[in-house]
Amino acid sequence: MNSPATLLLGAWLTVCFFWIGSLLGALANVWLHNLTGGAWGEAIRDDLLRVSRQLPLVSLLTLPLWADTGALYPWVAHAAQGAQRWQGQIALPQFKSFWLAPGFFAARAIAYLLIWNALAQLSHRPALARSPQFSAIALIVYGFTAGLAAVDWIMSLMPLWYSSVFGWLVDAGQVLAGMAFAIAIAMRRHPPPDAQTCRDLGNLLLTYVLTWAYLAFSQFLIIWAEDLPHEIHWYVVRSRGPWPIVAQLLALGLFFVPILLLLSRRVKQSPLLLGRLAGAVLLMQFVDTAWLVLPSLDIAPPQWAWALPVAVAVALCIAVSMWRWQRHERVEIGHV
Repeated sequence: MNSPATLLLGAWLTVCFFWIGSLLGALANVWLHNLTGGAWGEAIRDDLLRVSRQLPLVSLLTLPLWADTGALYPWVAHAAQGAQRWQGQIALPQFKSFWLAPGFFAARAIAYLLIWNALAQLSHRPALARSPQFSAIALIVYGFTAGLAAVDWIMSLMPLWYSSVFGWLVDAGQVLAGMAFAIAIAMRRHPPPDAQTCRDLGNLLLTYVLTWAYLAFSQFLIIWAEDLPHEIHWYVVRSRGPWPIVAQLLALGLFFVPILLLLSRRVKQSPLLLGRLAGAVLLMQFVDTAWLVLPSLDIAPPQWAWALPVAVAVALCIAVSMWRWQRHERVEIGHV
């Protein structure tokens, strides 16, 4: 598990999961606005729909992960043993063996990506762009598939660990990331949204922060109270090395500091302050994704010091190239 391939694929999984999750969270906020209405959505929906056009390319960037699942997921090496590999360790070894069959695992990954891309494409159609009926269905499909993807892509890195809250926790983090990205972009616009819209966006960001924090604490509290070996192991590996510091950083950057600042009307009404806070929350969501993925791999933390920056640098280069291409395309369309 300590090979360079595993290091790079683990770092790439972190980057891709955060990137795709942020794009899906952006779409989820558009669908939510279609159901509720309000000026807050009008201030961000164009940016969110525009950035969602990245989803097909980002989906293709995940293909290396599914081409060599054995480099990341420890259960792949023992797949030929069938249900016997789980005997005496879990209650339903037959289902576990069926669900974590390498072929079925890869097929589900492709199915998730196809479903998400289909939802994104439908969201751009004029007939469905503001449809409450379509948006309600899209939110349900998104919540279900994104939760399953979190179980498959992240939870199965430690195949004996499970949490019934995990999928919802990841969904909440994605919607939070989508809103944080939207606010960070909207607050840089000239002129920025009016004071009331800024307050509404700030209040929504506060709601998402509270939801994410509630689910994260609920998962920890339940596992801590039960104190079962196969459940606490997920937190045990995160109590070693630098990971406790990362956990404390997340508690501050994704809970205490955002809540304290977002309770202030002055912060919510200031485009500069609200935009910077949203950018910080988005960055902390990436840290949270790394905290979910990297400790689950049997790799010494210092080795991530080169692999993760390399993956981030590659992703940033691709993102900047896509942004420039989209900007050039909009300019050409405007001239026409």
